[in-house]
Amino acid sequence: MNSARPWPTLVVASALTLICAVAAGVAGSAAGTELTRGPTTAELRAAAEREVADRWRTWPTGRIFPATLPYSAEQGGQERASRIGISPRTSCGDSVDTKAVRALRKAGCRGVLRATYIDALRGVLVTVGVVALRDELGAVRARSAFADTGKPAPGLRPLAFRGTLSDRFTPGVRQAGSVRQAGPYLVLTTAGQVDGRPAEAVGEQRPAIFAFATELSERVLTDLSTPRMPDCGSQEWRC
Repeated sequence: MNSARPWPTLVVASALTLICAVAAGVAGSAAGTELTRGPTTAELRAAAEREVADRWRTWPTGRIFPATLPYSAEQGGQERASRIGISPRTSCGDSVDTKAVRALRKAGCRGVLRATYIDALRGVLVTVGVVALRDELGAVRARSAFADTGKPAPGLRPLAFRGTLSDRFTPGVRQAGSVRQAGPYLVLTTAGQVDGRPAEAVGEQRPAIFAFATELSERVLTDLSTPRMPDCGSQEWRC
């Protein structure tokens, strides 16, 4: 004989209500904990990477391209290159040689910033270009589109400003170029002489006089690509 008997309906309902209440309390507690906990290290790192990737458009251009940049002089000591101007245009297609445009777009080019500097002796012009890519992998792939041998082409197009010492800085004047990469950025340079002499008219090549251009690009790239961990106590960050 089966001695088991059914539980009264009221008892069963009460038990289920208690179970649901406990479950809801646990879920609510977990949700509250999730909302009030601080960011994890992984989340902070991801936020720092996003901040770096957006610097090309969130930083003032004067911060990316300072009014002066220090470099090591050919004869020793430190000198400073002076900025002549910054381009208001950021198009990926207008800033580099045609051969490189397709590679940039395929790699996820977001924009190109350019500024032109002149050395302390007022004899050499350098256009520095910041290429912002979708991510680091895109930047690595895009780098291969540019000459990495010191030659100016295919590379960055020079940026000239009328009424300044750079007004004759045209593609035919370019004599040297460089490319550097870090994070989602490429920094390119192209250099030539102030007097506007065509590259093919130059007799003996003097690569040493353009060597400082790479130093300028490395300074710009270091500032632009070095991440900062978010400071949740600062008004600059929202954690």
